[in-house]
Amino acid sequence: MFTLGTRRTSWEVTIGEGLGDRPVMSFVSILLLGMAAIGTLFNLAAAALVRPARAMRPRDQWPSVTVLKPLHGMEPALEENLETLFAQHYPGPVQIIFGTSSVADPALGVVQRLTERHPDANVVRVSNAALIGANKKLCNLSNMVGELAHDIVVIADSDVAWAPDTLARVVKALDRPGVGLVSCRHVGRGDAGFWSRVAAMDIAYRFMPSVILGRAIGLAQPVLGPTMALRAETLARIGGFPAFVDLLADDYEIGRAVRGLGLTTELSNFFIIQGCSEPGLGALASHELRWSLTVYRIDPIGFVGSLLTHALPLALLAAVVSGGSATALSILGLAILSRLIVKARMDRATGFASGPATLLPLRDLLSCAIFVATFFIDKVDWRGSQFRVTRDGKLQLR
Repeated sequence: MFTLGTRRTSWEVTIGEGLGDRPVMSFVSILLLGMAAIGTLFNLAAAALVRPARAMRPRDQWPSVTVLKPLHGMEPALEENLETLFAQHYPGPVQIIFGTSSVADPALGVVQRLTERHPDANVVRVSNAALIGANKKLCNLSNMVGELAHDIVVIADSDVAWAPDTLARVVKALDRPGVGLVSCRHVGRGDAGFWSRVAAMDIAYRFMPSVILGRAIGLAQPVLGPTMALRAETLARIGGFPAFVDLLADDYEIGRAVRGLGLTTELSNFFIIQGCSEPGLGALASHELRWSLTVYRIDPIGFVGSLLTHALPLALLAAVVSGGSATALSILGLAILSRLIVKARMDRATGFASGPATLLPLRDLLSCAIFVATFFIDKVDWRGSQFRVTRDGKLQLR
């Protein structure tokens, strides 16, 4: 205990009293408890905003749509995911463009089987190895746009699964006056064993509730890359895909460019499923660090503030620092309860469970570790290449 002679300092009397004989640690525990309490309230607020999708109203006419599906090799559940695209209950004409960087890409074999099962589908395949920037997905999309046949363009990642009404819902949302781009809420699904399920839980029970709350209170204008829709005219006005080929956060930048035209970017009130294929902890950490660094480069202040969303790790650390005080243990219990409520609300709203409640503590501790590690990296691994991420979010091949 720090003392001056035999008298305790006023610091110890006001902050250290009743919390042990280490006043500095007492201050730390109070700070941690406050952040954990705020994080717990954050979780409860997010949970309250999570609701099942509303029923979709019918309409008489449906516009023609082109779906762009960039592919990159085989993935777990690839055929099942792509099948959901062919199974859409969409009344209007649909063109599907699959794009690869090589005619030898094994994903094209899956496409061949699907087109044979669905001979009436309007399918175009584009294989082009041209690279005009560091972001290979955007290069792929740039190579595909020459085959566009329709005004409404939907970009969908290869690892997403759609409900049968997803395309209709996306098009209907884009049809509202002033809307320039629509993206979709999503939850994770583990497709490659234990660690892929852990990865899926971060999407469903931390990231997506945070997105929903941030959007509701006006702190964020999220554009989520797994599924986006906009008009071909809008895409052309923002420079097309080539304008974004050197950016890591292409979805965010596309959304920002659309808003720069005076249009709005909307987030769906329904959910799609995104497959997670991380086979081990190393792959999970690499993927999530790339994702986390992307957010940090986009919005450093907001990213730092997101520390408050890690309620359970903060409460656990506060309990340790305080020596297991009753207050700290109570907040820890409330933090755990809030996380269980978030999970229950998300599972009910989506009709899908990304993982079991028993894994929530592990998932939350890992998410907090990824958050901390983000401050110490400036490079990412992506599809076999290593890039340095600059302060303005650009990719530089190392």
